[in-house]
Amino acid sequence: MYELIIAGAGPAGMTAAVYVARKKLKMLLIGKDLGGQPNWTTGIENYLGYQYIEGPELVEKFWNQVKQFPIDLKTGQSVTKVSRLENGFQVAADDGQSYQGLAVIIATGKQPRRLNVPGEERLRGRGVTYCSICDGPVFQGQNVAVIGGGNSALTSAEDMIRIAQHIYLVSITPLTGDTVLIDKVKAAPNITIFTEYQVAEIEGEALVEAVKIAPLGGGEARRLEVGGVFVEIGLVPNSELVEGLVKLNEQKEIIVNCACETGIPGLFAAGDVTDVPEKQIIVAAGEGAKAALQAHRYLQRRAQ
Repeated sequence: MYELIIAGAGPAGMTAAVYVARKKLKMLLIGKDLGGQPNWTTGIENYLGYQYIEGPELVEKFWNQVKQFPIDLKTGQSVTKVSRLENGFQVAADDGQSYQGLAVIIATGKQPRRLNVPGEERLRGRGVTYCSICDGPVFQGQNVAVIGGGNSALTSAEDMIRIAQHIYLVSITPLTGDTVLIDKVKAAPNITIFTEYQVAEIEGEALVEAVKIAPLGGGEARRLEVGGVFVEIGLVPNSELVEGLVKLNEQKEIIVNCACETGIPGLFAAGDVTDVPEKQIIVAAGEGAKAALQAHRYLQRRAQ
């Protein structure tokens, strides 16, 4: 029986692990891949203390701090279900193993919806990105493609107006975002809009070189020479492990209060998997710290 189990090893989970380890709690950190979304990030310019740092490099620095502490770590495993027990919680992993804890922090994050086209996976982090706020400045003066037609894509395109040389906005539907954003994008002199087009392929050797798009109704495909592709077709919270156990909002995010509490005593959540606004690395890390401190207080009260 662990005192605390942390599900998810991204910025929220690893920060929580550091705070929990300093409290000398018996802890398990379990996650599919160490680092989470920052591993897909080309460059980060808004994490305090670093004017510029590559995503994987920041993850390595996180991990170097975590591994100073004697914690149990299970990587390469996803948590598939969290269940309540009489004396705590049971956490089931996708390898068939189960673990028990007096308290649990859910920090499983979100995953971007993928295009699932040739070249996307191979060039992820090499020009294919899922976060314009994180990676936009890296593409200063280049041509880029923004994929999507909703508010996320429109905001991304607007962010890039002053950064990129030219932006191609590609959507399989007519633009569906807020009218004020649509008007700004349409008025920009360096944005070309392709609606009712789908991405067929992302081309490039070491880095992205072009994106191939095709009209939905059939016709000739077009090749757009770009250095970056921003995939902005939505994010999916990894919250299925607690579906039916805690309250979720319409986006399937875990609803928490300002203390990272889910409403079930001993069950906390932090980071992008929650309904806390602004999905940023520094926000997730801060929420992970809050969840760890609150979990420690819960365990102290429980022991009294």
